[in-house]
Amino acid sequence: MPRSITAFSNPLVKHVRQLREKRHRREVGQFLAEGLRILTEAREAGRLPEHLFYAGDMAGHPLVTALVEATEAAGGEAIETTADILSKLSGKDNPGAVVGVYAEFAVALGQIDRHRAPIWLVAERLRDPGNLGTILRTADAVGAGGLILIGECVDPFSVEAVRASMGALFTVPVARTEWAAFEAWLRSGPGQLVGLSLDTEFDYQAPRYEAPTFLLTGNEAQGMPDAMAAACDLLVKIPMLGKADSLNAAVATAVMAYEVLNQRRR
Repeated sequence: MPRSITAFSNPLVKHVRQLREKRHRREVGQFLAEGLRILTEAREAGRLPEHLFYAGDMAGHPLVTALVEATEAAGGEAIETTADILSKLSGKDNPGAVVGVYAEFAVALGQIDRHRAPIWLVAERLRDPGNLGTILRTADAVGAGGLILIGECVDPFSVEAVRASMGALFTVPVARTEWAAFEAWLRSGPGQLVGLSLDTEFDYQAPRYEAPTFLLTGNEAQGMPDAMAAACDLLVKIPMLGKADSLNAAVATAVMAYEVLNQRRR
């Protein structure tokens, strides 16, 4: 049966609030997700929280009931609480009806089966959690095999990135590695590395992409380093016909991913 927590001083509430800090997440191997839609998508993907907090006035909602039952059946704990405590946990003035505490899950590079999907997304030194979340949503939408993060990228388990992913974090495998390890792994088997670059005149619709295609997006401000660009099998450019000289990193990734997908569909 769910228990009730209504005091801000409760030790579990204090612990969960600390999960908004990267260092604490890394120490305990847990992260936060909030919102009925995101937690429901996580449940449908087979991911259930270790602790589920929900507002008391939502107790009869069918999706909340399904989450409570699934969490308890999996050995997790369901906790009825107040909107004020949910606000403190999520960091939002108008929190969602539910907040979940999940164990971090990671995919090692060596565990990836590159033959599982024709499209893979790769991001190098991505800094913005909104961009990371959007790229995860794109990966889910185009059926990409996963997202590979290179170097010092934003934490995919931060509250902001999880929120921006709208549940895609739970459906798209994410691996974190360094460039040297990624390059060695990539060249150990089939795979075409395609870099999105402004330093080329090769139009993104010109080539025929080979499966599996690995689409590499560089840092939002600096792009990709010269060594990475040189290691790509192809560098392609999305035409810019207006005043802007570049697209947002997540938007450019989506445009490229759909070009590759559309070639497969044709």
